[in-house]
Amino acid sequence: MKILEITNVDFSLNHFLLPLMRALREEGHEVIGVCADGPLTALPRQEGFRVETLPFARSFSPTAQARAFWALVSLIRREKPDMVHAHMPISGILARIAARMCGVPRIAYTCHGFLFNQPGSVLRRGLALALEFFCGRMTDVYLTVSQEEAEDARRLHITRNPVAIGNGRDSARFRPDPAARARIRQELGTLETTPVIVVVSRLVRHKGYPELLEAMRSMPEAELWVVGERLTSDHGAALDTCFAEAQATLGPRLKCLGYRADTPAILAAADIFTLPSHFEGLPMSIIEAMMTGLPVVSTDISGPREQVVAGKTGLLVPPARVAPLAAALRQLVEDEPLRKRMGQAGRQRALALFEEKQIIQKTVRLLTSH
Repeated sequence: MKILEITNVDFSLNHFLLPLMRALREEGHEVIGVCADGPLTALPRQEGFRVETLPFARSFSPTAQARAFWALVSLIRREKPDMVHAHMPISGILARIAARMCGVPRIAYTCHGFLFNQPGSVLRRGLALALEFFCGRMTDVYLTVSQEEAEDARRLHITRNPVAIGNGRDSARFRPDPAARARIRQELGTLETTPVIVVVSRLVRHKGYPELLEAMRSMPEAELWVVGERLTSDHGAALDTCFAEAQATLGPRLKCLGYRADTPAILAAADIFTLPSHFEGLPMSIIEAMMTGLPVVSTDISGPREQVVAGKTGLLVPPARVAPLAAALRQLVEDEPLRKRMGQAGRQRALALFEEKQIIQKTVRLLTSH
């Protein structure tokens, strides 16, 4: 089959879709990646994949979405794929409507989170629900990354048979690594005895950075490593002022590392992982941390609460609140045996539930079986 794998930005294509594209190609299918242009399209292209770039916009701008939609229609008419597999809320809606308009034989969608479950006006959330309901009628294979999203899709009659496929990461890449730990700590000037909290995410408000930076004030013995950057397509207020104020207060205890290609080594060098998001799908970063043997402090929201077993593999706290987050992080900072027990339990859970090869194999079967 010729398959178009369509997502919003190059970050998603590179970090979420590329393993699936490899597996589909190994099965003998022709796979073309489709996303907005960006530097991270380089890796799939180096691996021999064709990547078509379209003017996707992560907003509700009617003009921008119309431009992206007609670019999609033109691409699909030109390529005549046997399947369109769409990802992410807005690009997923556009791709499925365009695929139906163009008569694509098989339309698949993987839900990485519903817009109607995110903060916003009643009008915006209602429109998002209506569009999901409409597009669900034209989706032949409907996958979700979390159980709660599958339950929402079924309860709200978006689709009859959603399958919670999950997310996965390669345990050969994400694992405890004493050599990497020593190397990275030396590079960053961090003592072996210093407790390190690490967060890996885009630098946007809903990842909970204001709360996290405030919480760090109460842990003078610990460092915070921030891995990630703000994408050009991210919207909402920038966090520059927030980080500048935190840097002035925390000093060298705050290390902003930007985008790193060596995330497995960074995680192996840390002691605690945190992701205090306000909403999520099923975060890859939590899976990566669990694979690496780190205890996880996250928020009690859809996605993380399916991954983290509170009290066993980590701790869950209410979203958008500083005090509970600070208390949970402080508990692990001060109790090395506890964080090691939780980290080991988290790794075993991740190996059982989130091994990339198993998730990809199941996804390929669902996409290609008729």
